[in-house]
Amino acid sequence: MTTMYLCPADGTRAPVATAAWCCPVCRGPWDLDFEAAPVSLKSLSGRVNSLWRYEEALPLAAPALSLGEGRTPLVALTPSVSAKLDFLMPTLSFKDRGAVMLAELARRLGPERVVADSSGNAGTAVAAYCARAGLPCTVFVPEATSPKKTEQIRAHGARLERVPGDREATALAARAAADRPGTFYASHVYNPYFPHGTKTYVYELWEDLGGRLPEAIAVPVGNGTLLLGAALAIAELYGHGLIAERPALIAVQAEAVSPLAAAFHAGADELPAGSGSADAPTLAEGIAIADPPRARQILRAVRESGGTFLTVTENQLRAAQLDLAARGLFVESTGVACWAAVGGWTDRSVVVPLCGAGAKTGLAPAA
Repeated sequence: MTTMYLCPADGTRAPVATAAWCCPVCRGPWDLDFEAAPVSLKSLSGRVNSLWRYEEALPLAAPALSLGEGRTPLVALTPSVSAKLDFLMPTLSFKDRGAVMLAELARRLGPERVVADSSGNAGTAVAAYCARAGLPCTVFVPEATSPKKTEQIRAHGARLERVPGDREATALAARAAADRPGTFYASHVYNPYFPHGTKTYVYELWEDLGGRLPEAIAVPVGNGTLLLGAALAIAELYGHGLIAERPALIAVQAEAVSPLAAAFHAGADELPAGSGSADAPTLAEGIAIADPPRARQILRAVRESGGTFLTVTENQLRAAQLDLAARGLFVESTGVACWAAVGGWTDRSVVVPLCGAGAKTGLAPAA
């Protein structure tokens, strides 16, 4: 069966090779009409040591672009809580999981240029993988993006476009550029190949734990790309009979910018208009998203898993970053959000992702 884009809102379908970056009817993000095949745990021995080892579950087949991404360590922090060290990826964040899929898709499609928008980590990942693929790349970032992240984007040879205003203004600028002919929009929000890359996070957990998953998986949520990838993997593993139970998804937001948490606890299926502002200051810049385009999907995924939304304060983020550093793990302030939220849990097993390296932003300033 040919892989197609599918709009979850109105059912519009389009070929991957010729489709616009969003649904032409509603302008919403695409899903992927793709059915993963089961992965045999026994077959993984001796396979390539990257996320491409799960080739049956991926919409692109090897041989493919790679920087050795994936297969990050799983480390116990307490008897109940373990951390997956995704800040040890090639560009120092979990975004490599999805960026390698977007860059490989772009390489096969052969556009004149690639554009991306990001608060920093997705942009550095796309820039790095485009460099690996020999693709010209432009990355749009908010003007307040960490200088260390913008330096990394430039180092990979990408053109950097600073946009006045918040994350949403940056996305609008990138989308305008994406409408130019010959452009591939490497959007970690709109392009569904990205969550099919991030779902390998859960496939790795499943492999590392010998064919099972923890009782809960906590993820930081802004645009929800890791959470939606996790939900995809859980559905695939459960559907193929490879896990007996589905873990609960625990979604974590910064209290300062938490529109999804508010909607979830209000019982809403989607975000109300004007639900939040990304201009509110927060140390967790990577999840400061006021109006995520996949909000409905995120809320549904958390509810269907039996999970919930938690929020963390700025002081909790500061304390969590220092606590992890004292344990030998220097993680950026967005990446410590889940540890801040569930680090004290003792009633069930949970895994938290440490998503980005502390070198990207430095230590959070004191209050």
